[in-house]
Amino acid sequence: MSERDERDSGGTPGRWRRPDASMSLLADLFEGRVADPGYAEAAARRRAAGTAPGAGRPRVLAALALLLVGLLLAVAGAQVRRGEPVAARQRARIVEEIHSRTGETDDLARRLDTLRGETARLRAAALAQSAAGRRADRDLAAAEAAAAARPAAGPALVVTLDDAPRAPDAEDADDDGRVYDQDLQILVNGLWAAGAGAVAINGLRLTPTTAIRTAGEAVLVDYRPLTGPYEVTALGPADRLRAAFTGSAADQRLAALRDRYGLRYGLRTEGTARLAAAAPSAPRYARPAGERE
Repeated sequence: MSERDERDSGGTPGRWRRPDASMSLLADLFEGRVADPGYAEAAARRRAAGTAPGAGRPRVLAALALLLVGLLLAVAGAQVRRGEPVAARQRARIVEEIHSRTGETDDLARRLDTLRGETARLRAAALAQSAAGRRADRDLAAAEAAAAARPAAGPALVVTLDDAPRAPDAEDADDDGRVYDQDLQILVNGLWAAGAGAVAINGLRLTPTTAIRTAGEAVLVDYRPLTGPYEVTALGPADRLRAAFTGSAADQRLAALRDRYGLRYGLRTEGTARLAAAAPSAPRYARPAGERE
């Protein structure tokens, strides 16, 4: 019997048998054909009906991811709410400590002024007993006045500077409406240039070496925090000081800040103002005259 007359495995006569008939399954797999067309037809029907296996898996994964994110956000929110009262208590405690320490410093400063005045009286009485002592007292008085080491009094020009008014429902203050250290620096320099003999900010006497800086939201004058409104007092002939200061570069800058950002800025004269002596600073590099290095 010839090969043409042979029957295939299904018993159908007259059909050629492939030489690799026994390897047809592997050949179909290598060629990318599905082993059983019925599977392909069933899968097509499920896709058409929207019930294909794995069709809902992405939605399930997305839902789980959203649930996990929501859970993490809820936990984070609970932690923040739990930490807010603790942070508020700590901040209140720090603010209270600052006020307490500032009060103690002010008391010590007043005591120092009293003792300094008593020392000055005793020294003047001792120097007044001789002509050389009286000359030394006059020289010392001039040096102390230049160094702001003695109290001063007289007519004055008072400049008030404060942050812009804040709306009651505003959550955060506008930074452009705040008074910064450079604003006070420009104001003080303008008063010196106008002829002021002594200057103080909120009663704190300024010296030739006074530093005005900003730390956070506080303005530091010689490392002491000050808050607004800032009242800058300049001793000297009040009318002459006002005339010299009005229209100066400092006056123009502060007026522009008032008009643009709402800073509160005003000038007034006083017949008599008294400024306390500045805190003495210990000389670090001084040496007796004539001493060689």
